[in-house]
Amino acid sequence: MDLLPKNDKLYENTLIITHHPPLFIPKTPTYVIHSNWDVIDGGANEALAEYLKLEVIDYFDKDTNIGRICKSDYTFKELKNIISNNFDNVQIVNNLNDEEKIKKVGIISGFGLKNPDYIKLAKDKNLDILISGDLTQETAILAKNIKITLIDIGHHESEVPGLHKLANNLSEINIKTEVIDDKPIEILR
Repeated sequence: MDLLPKNDKLYENTLIITHHPPLFIPKTPTYVIHSNWDVIDGGANEALAEYLKLEVIDYFDKDTNIGRICKSDYTFKELKNIISNNFDNVQIVNNLNDEEKIKKVGIISGFGLKNPDYIKLAKDKNLDILISGDLTQETAILAKNIKITLIDIGHHESEVPGLHKLANNLSEINIKTEVIDDKPIEILR
């Protein structure tokens, strides 16, 4: 599958930036931004925090810069509503009382819920909730046992706000951009 037409002058100065490596070989230069955009300040995690209207206050894993810890003034019901209104197929492990105040939320764009060490780290950091993607049976059972609330918004879905943020950053320096996704999102302002 070719993403761009052959011999089309319109695409002559095109660079494809993807989060994950493409499943095909593009005919134009391609840059895979994956882990670099996940860990950099202002990247995918900050974009996810902005999308969820959360304030970043620290790194989740300070050794790798994976994820962020965010401050929240939401009740559990308010946070669930923001998430359910913006993401499909949400899974929650260990529902809290709807009126419970949420103070600290961990977010990891992409894969965070498949890593048992991240579930334990969330508990060690006294987070109320960890939001990410890739929930597994093993990590759901672990979360139930150690009593930490997990919200799975999907791997791909948790990374899309970061792609829109990157496109916005590039547009600010007059680089024409287009985010191509099968389910466009509206960036919350």
